[in-house]
Formats: sequence, C-alpha cells, structure tokens
Amino acid sequence: MILYVLIALVVYLVLNTLLFPNMAQQVQINDVSYSQFIDDLEEKKVESVQYTDGDYSALYTLKGGEDNVAYQCTVMPNDSGLTDRIVDAGATLEVIIPNNDSSIWTYYLMTLVLPLLIFAFIGWWLNRRMKKAMGDDGPSMNFGSGGFGGGMGGGLGKSGARIVASKDVGVTFKDVAGQEEAKESLKEVVDFLENPKRYEDIGARLPRGALLVGPPGTGKTLLAKAVAGEAGVPFFSISGSEFVEMFVGRGAAKVRDLFKQANEKAPCIVFIDEIDAVGKRRDQGLSTNDEREQTLNQLLTEMDGFDNHKGIVVLAATNRPDSLDPALLRPGRFDRRIPVELPDLAGRKSILELHAKDVKVQPPIDLSAIARATPGASGADLANIINEGALRAVRQGRNRATQEDFEESVEVVIAGQQRKSTVLSDHEKQVVSYHEIGHAIVAANMKEGAPVTKITIVPRTSGALGYTMQVEEDEKFLTTRQEALDKLAVYCGGRAAEELIFGEMTTGAANDIEQATKLARNMITRFGMSEEFGMMALGTVQNAYLNQDTSLTCAPGTAERVDEDVRKLIEEAHTRAMQILKENKFKLHELARYLYKKETITGDEFMTLLKRENPLMPPKPTA
Repeated sequence: MILYVLIALVVYLVLNTLLFPNMAQQVQINDVSYSQFIDDLEEKKVESVQYTDGDYSALYTLKGGEDNVAYQCTVMPNDSGLTDRIVDAGATLEVIIPNNDSSIWTYYLMTLVLPLLIFAFIGWWLNRRMKKAMGDDGPSMNFGSGGFGGGMGGGLGKSGARIVASKDVGVTFKDVAGQEEAKESLKEVVDFLENPKRYEDIGARLPRGALLVGPPGTGKTLLAKAVAGEAGVPFFSISGSEFVEMFVGRGAAKVRDLFKQANEKAPCIVFIDEIDAVGKRRDQGLSTNDEREQTLNQLLTEMDGFDNHKGIVVLAATNRPDSLDPALLRPGRFDRRIPVELPDLAGRKSILELHAKDVKVQPPIDLSAIARATPGASGADLANIINEGALRAVRQGRNRATQEDFEESVEVVIAGQQRKSTVLSDHEKQVVSYHEIGHAIVAANMKEGAPVTKITIVPRTSGALGYTMQVEEDEKFLTTRQEALDKLAVYCGGRAAEELIFGEMTTGAANDIEQATKLARNMITRFGMSEEFGMMALGTVQNAYLNQDTSLTCAPGTAERVDEDVRKLIEEAHTRAMQILKENKFKLHELARYLYKKETITGDEFMTLLKRENPLMPPKPTA
C-alpha cells in the first residue's frame, strides 16, 4: 500500500509542476504604490508587466532583480498614457482578460480532486486483486455492511478457502492405504454425489456432514481429498483457525461466504480441518458473546440451512472430538462420525508398500518386518520411515535403499539419529551396557513377552543413551494382567541390574520409571486389575487421540490408596526383576561385556549367547 501512495504523490507533484509552473513556484509579491510603479517605468527598471483587466491590477518585475520577487500595484483607471510609458521603458506587456474558466479553479481541480480520484482507483484495483486471490471472480466491489472500509479491508469477509477443481484434486481411494473401514463409510457419500437420482427416488437424503476423528497423521485430510477425487467434484479446504479473526463478526462473515461459494459450485466437498478450533463446546451458564461463539453459531445455522439436495457435503477433521459442541454433532449437521484410527499390522504393511513404490530399493525387502517393528505408528510416521530410509541410502552414496536402511530409519523415527558427538566415559558405558542387558534378560525370561530384536548402547538425539527393542511376532489387542506385570518387571530390569552390579542408582532409568508408573496406574484406575478396588473405574481419559492423560475421579483418600497400590506393584516388579538377574548373574556379566565391545547386537546374537552353555558358568542351584 505504501508503494501505491508514493506513486500517487509523485503524480500529484508532476501535475502541479508541469501544468501550473507559476502557481507551483513560491513567488514573493510586494505591494507598492502606483507612483512607485511610474517612477520605475521612467527609470526604465521594469522588465515585464502583467495587467489584469477588470480589477485594474498590475504585476511587474524589475530588470536584474530576483526571479521569485514581483511587485504589485493598483493602476489608475483614467491613466490613458500608461501603455506608452511601458513601451518607452522597454518592458513587455501582457494583458489578462479573466473569464469563467479561471485557471485557479482548474488548479484546485487538478491538485485536490484528481489525487482523490487516483486514490479511489487504486483502492478499487487492490480490492479487485484481493478478491481474485481469494477465488471471487466477480468484478463488483465488496462494500457490504462495512461500507467503504469493508471493501478496502482486503476481503476480511472472504472465507479464504482453498478451492481445488475436480480435475486437480489428484487423490483417490487408491492413494489411501490402511483405512479400509473409513473408506467404506465414505464410499456411500461418493456414490450419492455421483448418482443422486438413485437415493432421491427412494426418499433417502444425503448426510449433511461427516466428522473424521482420529490421532494426528492417520490420513484424515487425505481421505477428504480422496472423496472429492473419487466423486469428481470441487474441493473446498479451510482450517478451523482461519475463521477466527481479530475483527468482530469477520469469522461469521467468512462462514457465510464459504457456504455461498459452495452453493454456487455444488455439488462439492467442503473440508474444515481442525474444526475444534472453532467448534469448541460453548460455556454453560455464562453469557459470553465472543468472536469464536459467533462463528460457531453461524456455522450451525449454515449447516442447518443449506439445501443438501444440491450435493454439498461437509467433511471435518479433529483429534479432539470430546471438546466439540453437542449442537455440532447432532444428526442433521454431522450425521456420521468416522473413526480414522492408527493402522493395524496389515494396514501398516499396505501403507509401507504404497510409499515404497516411489523409492528405488535393492531386493530383498521385507516390509512385514518393518510393519511388525512399528506398532502404534501412524501413516505419517510410516511415510517418514520410508523417506528416512531413502535419505540414508543417499547419504551413504548408494542409488538404492536396502532393508538395513529401512530398519535403521525405524530407530531414527523412534529414538532419533545416532548422536556421535556424545562420548561416554568407560564407567558410564559399562553402566549403560549392564542396564540394557538387564532389560533384555528379564524380557527373555517372560513366557508371553515379546522377543528381543535389538540391543544398542549408541546414544541417540532423543536423549537415550541406549535401548532394548522388543517386537511382537503377532499383533495383540488385549493384554492380560500377567502380561502387564511382566512388562512392569521388564521396565524395572535396567535399574535392578545397576543396583545388583554397581550397588548404586543412576538417572538412566528415568524413562523406565515413568513408563512403569503409568502402566501400574492404568492397571488400577482403568483396567480394574487391582485386588483392593476390583472393577471400579477411578479415572477418565482425556484427549484420547492425543496424549491420553488420565485424571482421577475419586475422593482424595481413595487417591492416596491408589498411589500406595501403584507403589506396591512397582516394588513387586522390581523385586521380581532383581531375582531373575541374580539367577542369571553370570550371563549378565558375559552379555554386558559383549555389548560393551560391539555396542549394538541383534536379538539372535543375544539369544544365542544367553542359551549357550559356558563351561565357566557355575551350575544353577536346584530346588
């Protein structure tokens, strides 16, 4: 805007200088008497005289005088010899006969009115450009209820939605893997958009909206695009936070404009990402009237009011469905709630295969092993694993990615890159070795535990100085109480090894303690695995798709007893881990020294050494 203001100022100065040079210059005019004027003429000092007929005024300059100094006097009306005196003095005479088209009016017109017209034109042009940038092809100015300020405000009432034409969506259900149930739920919406007559004949109506809920990175936005791509209709995409404005009423205006555009482009898909930013539950009992609530009210009205026979489907995505307003979730607005959960084993494998198609690989590649090693990974995590594997191959100067690249990328995504700048002292390296072998030995002694696949003491950028990786052979959806107790013992194995060998504690077990405490608390408050409380829910999960925080819903006295039960569970698990390590103390020393030298060993190496008979090993005591 500053650039255009400067351009208008330059135009003003140029016009002022070129069209009215005399008026543009600052001329000093001195009033003199008529007799002084006659004396100057007789002395032949006058260079030029400008006589204005009608008001009997003369403006003259002197020879050799300054250019910006002039003298003015009133001429006697009955002086008939004035012209002869001027000619005799050798001065030039200019007679001005004033008329209705006075130059002073033209001057004011050009210097005052014209700049205002220029500014108005620049404002109109800017407004039109911003309209086109926001997808409005209409040539008219958007004054609206805001008057001139609304039109010149840069399209504050425009939705700002990104509109993708049907031919440019470029995503179909073939590009979505691992979400078969969600795709099945959305295929009916696609069929309705393609063949609305079939449903209208039987009297069925299209769902006004579908809410996609699930953890971050599971492909909610991709699914919405795939619906538009399959149906071949335009796709409107906007984030919930874009509705919230600093100007009151602008968010509601954006909602109105979004649905107005959708009505013009129907049939179409309107996708609102992170709808919880604008659709949060309204406060009860408080007469709030903030901008977000106005925007939500407008969204509720628009979803109730548009004609869904035209084929407008509103898709929204959120990972906090519990925070949404109930009025937004009722039938008639968001009729369907479609879970987009973390993929299972088969889903992870299909996602890996989908992304691996674009990467040059060196056979053999076993993506099933990668899928088994990544339980709980989202589609975005799996895509990142494939990309990290390809990047690793490039870093090592190869033009094809190998199985080792992808296995290493799993560790990069989970624990971070290898931190080569961190150099452990000899004692610290020994402590980390015994710590990780302690985990592994306890895990290997659990009947139903997942097998150990890798042990390393190479520091990672996540802060871990080492880790022990366990991978389930088959995916499990249920955990028994005994399996939970086994996990607690494995968590305690590292600290128990440190105490058994070095007789001291370190800060290396911080993450183990955190995980063990969380598991033990869930066993008591959520899973009903406590002997004292039995099948009694003592806590609720908040943000199930994000951090899964658990808040206690019990009396303070009960909370103290819960803490005591948690402590007992962890103490029993620690005692159990210590007993297992005492029984396998010789193997603990042997494997820790082996890990100390090699820094990284596979699960097969670990199990071979653990089961191998060593002639120096003392016999186990018999019961």
